[in-house]
Amino acid sequence: MSKVVGVIPARLQSTRLARKALRLIDGQPMIVWVYRRARQSARFDRLLVATDSEEVAACCRQFQIPAQMTSSSHRSGTDRLIEVASREPADVYINLQGDEPMVTQAHIELLLEPFRQASSVAVTTLKVAISPEEAQNPNNVKVVTDAAGHALYFSRWPIPYDRDGSGQARYFKHLGLYGYSRGALEAFSGLPPSRLEVAEQLEQLRFLENGIPITLTETCEDTIGVDAEEDLKRVEEFFRRTGQTLPEA
Repeated sequence: MSKVVGVIPARLQSTRLARKALRLIDGQPMIVWVYRRARQSARFDRLLVATDSEEVAACCRQFQIPAQMTSSSHRSGTDRLIEVASREPADVYINLQGDEPMVTQAHIELLLEPFRQASSVAVTTLKVAISPEEAQNPNNVKVVTDAAGHALYFSRWPIPYDRDGSGQARYFKHLGLYGYSRGALEAFSGLPPSRLEVAEQLEQLRFLENGIPITLTETCEDTIGVDAEEDLKRVEEFFRRTGQTLPEA
């Protein structure tokens, strides 16, 4: 693994939380929080925002954040990242998503570690243990893995199903942060949306349905992906409670 490019896809329009990339957290736009927290990692050769919004691009210029304009026709952040990859050659791409302001250096290290261990790794992502009660929330995407840490399935449904009510089932939430080899991105770009992907509305299932393995690493640091107003309030409360402030530029 030689060159690593980090991409933060950020669209202004959102069905559940309008203009969320520019919503304020402790007085500063969320996209600035994501970039500066990610920038604390020394692992990136380049880190940039990918957007189809001139307002988001203008915000990035104001805060001296590298940004690229991308097509407004993209259906997902991965599609936006693929466009950036066509202009930014690298061995590994990290997708950090513009609605994950709690991303940490440790998350980035865990995403990259499998690529350092084996050249055959295609896709990496993270999981965190959650309670059976949290597993009932369809907004928490669950993942089950095999003994080697490869994803078997992702679902909004609580998996595994504890048929006998033994209480022994362990549940893991999937965090929406990814690492991709260049080959995996190229393969993904040529594949149509898959049947399970459409059913669950989870694009990572396109990899699994087409035989592209996803390697999961467990983290103890949960995140709050900002999809609704209540999520934004929870993130602000977390930063206040833990005394964390926006990192310096």
